[in-house]
Amino acid sequence: MTDVPNAHLVPRIGSVLRALSATNEVGAATSDLARATELPRPTVHRLLSSLAEEGFVDRDRRTGRWFLGPELYLLGQTAGTRYDVTHHARACVHRLAARTGESAFFSALRGEETVCLLRENGDFPIRSFVLHEGARFPLGVVSAGLVLLAFLDEAEIDNYLGRTDLTARWGRSHSVEAVRERIARTRRDGYAVNPGLVVEGSWGMAAAVFDRSGRPAWALTLTGIETRFRPERRPELGALLLHEAHNLGRTLDVPEDRTAR
Repeated sequence: MTDVPNAHLVPRIGSVLRALSATNEVGAATSDLARATELPRPTVHRLLSSLAEEGFVDRDRRTGRWFLGPELYLLGQTAGTRYDVTHHARACVHRLAARTGESAFFSALRGEETVCLLRENGDFPIRSFVLHEGARFPLGVVSAGLVLLAFLDEAEIDNYLGRTDLTARWGRSHSVEAVRERIARTRRDGYAVNPGLVVEGSWGMAAAVFDRSGRPAWALTLTGIETRFRPERRPELGALLLHEAHNLGRTLDVPEDRTAR
């Protein structure tokens, strides 16, 4: 079989667009995207320039920062008719924020990352800003990434942890042993707890939402400051998350997305 010319460009373009999506509210400099993708800066600049010609990215002429472009918005609108589940999740996120006063989120599993799709703030005046719409984290990091990892098949967990070093960026609290301990606790409780491991004092809890085949595909999350997640309150928050996740899972009926596996 003959190799497709320039096929290596596709994963590079994908990595640049994913990195840009994580910072789209404020944009990103070319050097920022080069660091995030571990690609040479000249390569990233060439890719961005080509994408800009097609409307997939846009550049602010005043600041030089890059943003996702209008063509991606149009494509996303079209794809949304097949894959968008946020309209189902919006009511769950709203109820969680209203009942707890915390910030509530809905995230999706994409490949080996979680992507935050929805956010709604509760009425408690002090908030955590670790998560935001478009934020991406690897599995095992933040409560959404932990709960989705915890409910994968054992072989998938072993494979992922066997080849993934989370400590390089996220510290010793994300060693394989530490992550496995949190996986066991998550499976026991049914929900995940992130005790300020990404940003000190910023806590999160999450419950998995399963697709129609019984696989974890999305997550509902609550985040806030440490004092709002004391031991006596966590079971109440966990029960709310599990209730909303169970109800949401029953309403979702979208095509199975094998590309996210």
